[in-house]
Amino acid sequence: MTRRVTEVSKTKKEAASILDGFKAFLMRGNVIDLAVAVVIGAAFTNIVNSVVKGVINPLVGAFGSQNLDHYSVCLKDPCKMAADGTVKSGVPILWGSVVGSALQFLITAAVVYFLMVLPMAKYLARQEARKKAREGQAANEPTPVTEVDVLQDIRDLLVAQRNGSADSAVTQQRTAGPDER
Repeated sequence: MTRRVTEVSKTKKEAASILDGFKAFLMRGNVIDLAVAVVIGAAFTNIVNSVVKGVINPLVGAFGSQNLDHYSVCLKDPCKMAADGTVKSGVPILWGSVVGSALQFLITAAVVYFLMVLPMAKYLARQEARKKAREGQAANEPTPVTEVDVLQDIRDLLVAQRNGSADSAVTQQRTAGPDER
């Protein structure tokens, strides 16, 4: 009996840890970004489908059928199709629909690349260049002299005057940075 209770409590702890992990996953910002991307992608697919049906298919129609789905090859004659699109006899290969899908993919990929990926890459490159320029300026600028540095120099000069070597102490201090003293 106690063994069964122990197994049940282990199962509950595992379920609780799984739920905690799932909660942590949902609370990260990536899930929200992914959901937004899916919704925008679905809306974008409708636009691309409209472009293919309204522009690409009529251009192809200038050379043949306006619907790419009508292009096919028959492997086993006679190929007969019913009005609803089912095959009555033969083995048709509908290569036109594959070409149409490939065109939709290429158009989608091109639009995503040229309107989203490329501008974002250029923007990030500009931001990185600005960041490096700012870091380069900060590294080349001399460190400002603070009051504490001046007071330390005066103290060191007074100590050096007492010892009789004031000129060499000033030269050493001015050539060494504030961190090297």
